[in-house]
Amino acid sequence: MLRLQLIDIHGIIELLHKDVTFRNFSNGEMNVETRGIEQFKALAEKSAHIFSSRRQTITGYSAVDENIEVQINYEAILASDLPNGLKIGDMIQLQGKTVFRINEGKISLIEDYS
Repeated sequence: MLRLQLIDIHGIIELLHKDVTFRNFSNGEMNVETRGIEQFKALAEKSAHIFSSRRQTITGYSAVDENIEVQINYEAILASDLPNGLKIGDMIQLQGKTVFRINEGKISLIEDYS
C-alpha cells in the first residue's frame, strides 16, 4: 500500500525517458496526454495540489507484449473543487490499471485506465 501526501516529483522524473508519453483514459476515452518530461512534470505539479491524500494499492500485474500492466485500486481525497462538481473533502475511489513500457532503462510510456 502506498500513501502519498507529498509527491516526490523530482524522484519520479528521474525514472522517466526524455521522450516519455503519458495518457489518461477514463470510461474508454483519452482525456489527458503529455509528451516529454517537461509536459509530464507540469501535469504532475498541477495534479499534486488537487488531492490532500492518495492511496494506490496494487492488486495484480502482468507482462503483455512489451508492456507491464499493473492493476490498481485508487483512493484519493480532494483538496480542491473540480469542474465536474466534486468538492473539497470528497473521496474518489477507482479501480483501473496502469500500463508501463521501458526504453533504454527508463519508463517511456505510462497509460492510466479507469
